[in-house]
Amino acid sequence: MKVKNVGSNMTEVSLNDGTLILFSYETPVAAEFDYKLYRTKTKWSATTTRHINKWLDGRKAEEAYQTFFDGLAEG
Repeated sequence: MKVKNVGSNMTEVSLNDGTLILFSYETPVAAEFDYKLYRTKTKWSATTTRHINKWLDGRKAEEAYQTFFDGLAEG
């Protein structure tokens, strides 16, 4: 597992299987694995929305429930 700061209060965690998880503050909110992008359906703050949009960089992502990201982060 690798942890990388990608912005103010934005952290990207790379798991050993190649999965990438974006954390905004301490909350997992977006991910990339199996060549697909996912973003949370949960509406957090405007700042977290900016974090997600910055990380996606214009790429399309499928929306998923927050429990999906919580599960990824727990391993």
